[in-house]
Amino acid sequence: MAEGPNPPKSGVGKRFVPLENNPEVMSKLMHNLGMSEKLDFHDVYSIDEPDLLAIVPRPAHALLLVFPVSETYENFRRQEDADKQEYNGSGEGEPVVWYKQTIGNACGLIGLLHGVSNGQARSYINARSLTPARQNPEPDSDLARLVDSAISRSPVERANLLYESQALETAHQSAAAGGDTAAPEAEQSVDLHYVCFVKDKRGRLWEMDGRRKGPLDRGVLDAGDDVLSEKALELGVRRFIDREIKAGGGEQRFSLIALAQGFD
Repeated sequence: MAEGPNPPKSGVGKRFVPLENNPEVMSKLMHNLGMSEKLDFHDVYSIDEPDLLAIVPRPAHALLLVFPVSETYENFRRQEDADKQEYNGSGEGEPVVWYKQTIGNACGLIGLLHGVSNGQARSYINARSLTPARQNPEPDSDLARLVDSAISRSPVERANLLYESQALETAHQSAAAGGDTAAPEAEQSVDLHYVCFVKDKRGRLWEMDGRRKGPLDRGVLDAGDDVLSEKALELGVRRFIDREIKAGGGEQRFSLIALAQGFD
């Protein structure tokens, strides 16, 4: 992973303890930062079996996919990004809010932030200042302050905002210690990576990865589609996984969690 801006004098950038792709861990982290408890992360046990998909509450606002970083993925990433310009969008006119990753082992956190900062999920952030009226100029939570500040900034400025956020670092440390398995050290390299899929307000599906040059438009969805709809799965997660499986060579350790409102 890339090192963060303004590294300490030793030359080593900031690194976090990797997050476990556990819905309870991710839910607790986003709730502690300031997301409404009406939303939670839920395990997605299958993207092909209707009975297992039916377990997940709908609509699903975001999908977090964790996968092993294979040579196939790295080659595809480099090839797809080769002709792209570095993304420099900002402001309310952006289709999605994208965060560049500059903290080592923070891809899970970046994926979570992509999920909660975009689409319908953003309306669940506990913050009056994110509403058009802006009657209260001060956001009500750490997450609200972060997203509210990030919207007007360039990707480089957003990266610095995340890098310098003590509230984000403290919440991440607490979440990383709460998984079911022993967490690796922050200095340890891990071979798993997170990407997030979200639907924007215009109805387009985006692949969000802080290691890429910017957000990736994967196509248009129908009005009733969420990120677990057949069309979204074909354009996003299913295409992603199928590409890796067809290439062969390496274990397929994929797991998926969805951000959605709980069952009544």
